Amino acid sequence: MTTKVISGTVEGDDEGVDALMKAVRAGRAGEVPALLERLEAADRAEALTRLKALRAEVRSWDWSRWQEATRVRRALYVAGAGCHTGAAAAASWLGGRDLLSWRTEDGALALRVLTDRTPVWRADVAHRLAAKPSVAEESYPLIRALVESSGATVPATDGYVLGWMRKITDDRLLTTLRNDPQTPVLVAHALAMRETPDQLTWSGTEGSAAHWPSALSKLTEEGVLDRAELVDLCVSRLLRGGRSRDLRFPLALLQLVPPNADERRDRIADWIGMTADATSTVAGYAQKILSGLALEGALPGGAFAEMTAGVLFRTEKKLLRAQLTLVNKVLTKNPALAGEVLPVVADAFGHDDSEVQERALQVVARHLKAVDEATRRELGQAASLLGPAHRSAAETVFGSGLGEPEHLLYEEILPPVPEPQILRDTEGSLEELVEDLLVQQRRAGDAMEFEVALDGLVRHAHKDKERVASRVKEAFADAYWQDSGAFLGHTGYDYFRHGARGLDAVLAALVGKVKRERTRAGRNQTVPMTSCVHGAMEVTQDIRVWEVAHLIGGGTLPLLLSTPTRHTGGIDPLELVRRLREYADAGLEPAPMDLGHALLRVRRQDAAAVQAADEAEALGSKAGARLAEWLRSENPLGATVRFHPRGEKESGRWWLVDRILVEMAKRSEFRDEFPKGLHWLAGGLLPNARRCYHWEQVPERWATLLPADRELLAACLLSSMASAVDGDSARDVTGPLTLLAEGEGQVGRAVALVLAFGLGCRDADDRLRAVDALLVLASRGDLDARQVGRDLAWLLAERSMKPNRLADAARTAAATGAYGTVWTILSEALPPLLEAEQPMRGLGELLAIAADCVERCGATGQLAGLERHAAARGSSQLVTQARRLRNALRQGSDQSATETS
Repeated sequence: MTTKVISGTVEGDDEGVDALMKAVRAGRAGEVPALLERLEAADRAEALTRLKALRAEVRSWDWSRWQEATRVRRALYVAGAGCHTGAAAAASWLGGRDLLSWRTEDGALALRVLTDRTPVWRADVAHRLAAKPSVAEESYPLIRALVESSGATVPATDGYVLGWMRKITDDRLLTTLRNDPQTPVLVAHALAMRETPDQLTWSGTEGSAAHWPSALSKLTEEGVLDRAELVDLCVSRLLRGGRSRDLRFPLALLQLVPPNADERRDRIADWIGMTADATSTVAGYAQKILSGLALEGALPGGAFAEMTAGVLFRTEKKLLRAQLTLVNKVLTKNPALAGEVLPVVADAFGHDDSEVQERALQVVARHLKAVDEATRRELGQAASLLGPAHRSAAETVFGSGLGEPEHLLYEEILPPVPEPQILRDTEGSLEELVEDLLVQQRRAGDAMEFEVALDGLVRHAHKDKERVASRVKEAFADAYWQDSGAFLGHTGYDYFRHGARGLDAVLAALVGKVKRERTRAGRNQTVPMTSCVHGAMEVTQDIRVWEVAHLIGGGTLPLLLSTPTRHTGGIDPLELVRRLREYADAGLEPAPMDLGHALLRVRRQDAAAVQAADEAEALGSKAGARLAEWLRSENPLGATVRFHPRGEKESGRWWLVDRILVEMAKRSEFRDEFPKGLHWLAGGLLPNARRCYHWEQVPERWATLLPADRELLAACLLSSMASAVDGDSARDVTGPLTLLAEGEGQVGRAVALVLAFGLGCRDADDRLRAVDALLVLASRGDLDARQVGRDLAWLLAERSMKPNRLADAARTAAATGAYGTVWTILSEALPPLLEAEQPMRGLGELLAIAADCVERCGATGQLAGLERHAAARGSSQLVTQARRLRNALRQGSDQSATETS
């Protein structure tokens, strides 16, 4: 054994390694650099083997030792860095997610043990760490120090840029950027990133100390940043497109560091591309640049025509109006371009917006004299695309050269009735089941994935519980519920005291990590009478899971009766009979909550319901008799929806969500036959108007509870929808509307209300899903369009819904070809608004959509309150569109009956 002299004493190598390991085990990271200095290469190799073993050991510790594990990992981080000789291995160790710490001094300690390595080695480690996005952000101080000490090139990666920005304080932004030699490289990379860093997106107001665009503009003036390169980077980023939040920074920077005259001319193709395809704000910026070039005469005629075509294809009225105004100015200065540009303008004759059609016709009429006869005939033929409201004006412009509109019988176009999606067989292998469970652990699965996994667990555990438990214990070794109830130093901690946590309670019960008292209490809980409907649905789902956790693998649960056969949550009646027969043949009684869920989900309106009722009764079991009786019942469940009058904001009755009252119909026979956990569905809740604290949550699993009772399901969803109508934060609440539209059961006031709420949601995606549900109901013949219209009128009149949101939804629905359906809704929604003493803002836009629907579907008749506005003086949108709608209703046209295409 070799020896060495340290501080006048002789110490063996093993003792040096032992001292290091003792410090690491004790979590004394600060002592590690000095201890490593005493070790030779062979000692470090030996220590590395022991450090790896200790790292694996720490990974197996449970949560009760988390504080100790944190200290040991910090020491391991430093020690391992000093013992690795290869750059790749060292970078892998320093980038280990289990070793990274939030403490910045850990990076300084690691740097101390790496100072004896060559500059090339340190540069290699720095670049390897920077290439790992999450590691680079957390380890930025260490990477920066390695780069500066080794003279390496700046590692321009996403993670490194994010870490760099986190270290820059707002009050010293300009000074820090000015003094940092890495600024030019990292700013350039930030502009090239797919997702713009938050620090750049939300960086204060222009001119403030924290405003990045202002700071970079100042550095450009000082010559720290190259102006031409910055402009090029900003334009390139805008051309790539993306979300508005990601384009906000390059657009703001480009406005502060504008391209010069040569750069504007050299990038004409780029600006044209932005006007056609970019977001509205970016397209508006590009439109302004091209407008300047066009008015200067620096934009070729072909490029101007291409620009005009791209803009007129968009939907934003502001951009369309600006472009038509620009065309008028350019053609006034240069009439020779009329022959090339006016045919492009004529494409707007077929635009959905009547006002755009009118403006396009005015532009063409003003410059028609500048074109030859062939172009004039072409424009006249294109005028056949104009709506009836502009027909007389077009005749004045084109005379005998006006093309004749094509007269076709109107046909309502509705989406095809959706085909049912049948769930896949749950009888897969155990390995497939475990793989599905692991996937669901990493990302929340949808409702049907949950159902398939739950039934698969039950079936496999019935056949061989020990094998399933062993596989689950192995696959979920690092799950929080595996630590025997130790948390934050407290033994006996109950992880499931607030609910079953999806499938976790069942998995934990399989491996014996949940006490029987907990599963028994969970399955026997009831829904409090004071609960809101969302709380009731949540508890109902939990009770079912707890019942499975209590019974799984005990020999009494061979399969779940309540597993859906269709994506809506519905169960085919003959399949439920087959499952009950399997129970009867085995001499088993179904679990109460499982059977209750199955009865709620069975498709009572299925063509095979009568046959299924007879076969269920023939089983001779109690469960079979209950199914037969349930299938023969007509309307076992129901709910009434009422609203408190709107009060002052301070009264607690201002918001729509606070004023909804849902009363379940009392059904004594239901309460006698169903378990207590479902009694709330038959009058077990007290109607109240206190705020529901679940109102922004609409899990898809809730919607699959009542696939055969759409009216009751709609009543349960109302408060969630209401929060997205008159609130500002609720989003993604209309997902269940798809399942509701494709489900079964009667359709009444609650379904109409929930559709009306969905059409008025703040979020555009929510409105789109509501439109889809509305059209599916219409295609199935289940839509009460007039009731939806009356509910919309009420919501608009009391200012709970904003007209522009309804206009957007109505326009989207009409554009699919459902003009008759949309007109039916608007014909009920508009009269109360037209008869109001003070017209609401946005009414003119709704009238424009209504007029377009009437012109296309050929509806006739009168609309209460319309004549007063149509006869008014002025040229406002309200007056103009009122006249257009009145004229359209007067002229009418032949139409066929509504058909589904």
